[in-house]
Parts: sequence; structure tokens; C-alpha cells
Amino acid sequence: MRIAVPIALVATLAVSAALYFTVASDREVSLPSTLCEGYAGLPTSVSGLPGHGMVRLGGGEFTFGSDQGYPEEAPAYLAQVDAFWMDRHPVTNAQFARFVEATGYRTQAERGLTEAELGDFPAALVKPGSLVFGHSPDDPGWRFVEGASWRAPEGPGSDIRDRMHHPVVHVTLADSEAYAEWAGRSLPSEAQWEYAARGGRLGATFAWGNLEDGKPENMANVWQGKFPVMNLALDGFYGTSPVGCFPANGFDLFDMGGNVWELTSTPYRPGHDETSVDNPDGPEQGYDPRDPGVPATVIKGGSHLCSEDFCFRYRPAARQPQPVFLSTSHIGFRTVASGP
Repeated sequence: MRIAVPIALVATLAVSAALYFTVASDREVSLPSTLCEGYAGLPTSVSGLPGHGMVRLGGGEFTFGSDQGYPEEAPAYLAQVDAFWMDRHPVTNAQFARFVEATGYRTQAERGLTEAELGDFPAALVKPGSLVFGHSPDDPGWRFVEGASWRAPEGPGSDIRDRMHHPVVHVTLADSEAYAEWAGRSLPSEAQWEYAARGGRLGATFAWGNLEDGKPENMANVWQGKFPVMNLALDGFYGTSPVGCFPANGFDLFDMGGNVWELTSTPYRPGHDETSVDNPDGPEQGYDPRDPGVPATVIKGGSHLCSEDFCFRYRPAARQPQPVFLSTSHIGFRTVASGP
């Protein structure tokens, strides 16, 4: 069953399997420059090294936000984050499948919503399913599809057998937190995510630098053409792409712009609080001003549906609210860990 989603809700949604990690010591393990099609989706596990599949970031000062982007990105100010580890790429279907196999976990899309979670949204959303973007030229846009989940990204009849190295999607904040807890990690704060995305290029517009450093279609999985009616797919992908198909940023992190939006632990409020300078973690509660009764968290990085003329949010400073209990076909996550 496919149910049209109100535009107000849509606005909120907005080759190697080798070991790759950086250890907190004087020695750095060699990192492959790309992953993509030849990657199985599972980082190699090494006993006794807690950072497998992760990169250690030393922390430091960075410009948080932007005064040249969308209003909710302002004001820009200097903030500080401590050292932390971060997944080198978004959590893949292969990684999430391993978690589900170990725990028997069922995602919110597989369970459905409660009446309390539903709020003022269409009653049909209470059923198991998720929001899927349809690429039909005659009727492009978002639909709630019964039976859509991380296992069946387009709904019944679809599967992930050939997408194990793609980012897991159709996950909510609770789903991603459950995975992170199982892995002994957590979700990044917005500040951690933005610091990581900037890759040391603190004044650059994109995770890879500026436009003179590379065209978006060569650097990230984003939309080329007039959204939503024409996707030229100059980057080679119409939907999600395998992780690591585009160059890593200055911190050796993949997909810090485009492919999928990524959930953070920071509750959403419009703009930034300049008084929170050291390891800012945002307000205690978040909301989307267009739906103030619905709790929302910050998502970062943009997705394959972001274009220059519609959603110019594949930039480190960009941010958007996401209802905490709704999942979509273009939102995933990665995890972080503390430690030396």
C-alpha cells in the first residue's frame, strides 16, 4: 500500500575488505583510498583493538555552523570537541544484519508506530512500513509504503542481497541507538559529526574542500538535474551507493556528504546556541518548528536526493530536523566511541 505524504512532512525528511583503522599510537595502519563495489560491507574485526572500522580524530577547535547557508545553520562560532573515534563510513546493511542476527532486534518500521508517536500525522503511518522516495518521472516524490524496511528498501518484493555494502536505511533514532549500544558505541553529537565532516578544512564549503577542488558529482552521491523530475545521475547512482565510492575527506572518512543523511544524538532546534562551546550537545529536547509537538533530532550530511537547486545540504554546516520515530529510504547513521 502506497500513501502520499503531506508536503509539510516531506520538508522535514529531508577495492578492499582489508583492515582499515587508525590506532591511537605513533603507528598508523594503512587505509585504502576507496572501498565501493569490492567491499563486503563489514570492517575486519581485530581482537584487542576497539577502533576497528573506525578512525581516531584528535579533536580540537572548529567553526560550528555557517552564516552563509540556510538560516538554521547560523550563527557560526568557534567550538571545541575532545578526541573521539568515528566509523569510517555509514553503518552498512551487512553490519546492521549482524546486529539483528545477534539480538533479534526489530526496527520501528517493522513494528509500526503507536498512536502516541503518530501525533497529527496520517493514521496510515501507524502500520509497519516506511517512507520511500519514488523516482517515477510521472509521479516522483515521497510515499509511505507498507512493508518497507531496512530489509526491503522499496517495499515488499525488494531486498538487500546485492546491497550489503550500502548504508542501512529505514532506521529511526531508537534503531540506531540500539545498534550503537550493542556495539559499545554511541551516536555522534552534531558537533562531533560536523567537526569530522570538515576533515581539517575548517573554512571550506564541502567535506572535500570547495568547488575548485572537485565537482560534486565526482566527490559525492548527490542529485544532478532538476529535482525531483530529472536525475542525470552524473555520479553514477540514482539511489544509495555502496559506501566508499567517492574520495575520503581529510580525516579519511567516507560519505560525509551525500549518499544518506545521518542521524545524530543532538535534539533539533533552529540555529545554534553560542554559549555552548566545549563539546556542545544541544538542547535537552528538540522539535521541528513546523511540527512543534513532534520530537526531532538533527540529521547531517545531505543525501542522494539533495541538489543545488532544492536541498543544498551536502555541506558540513548543513542541518535538518528529523522526527525521531519516522524512518525513510535516505537516512542512515554512523557511530562514535570515546577512548584514547
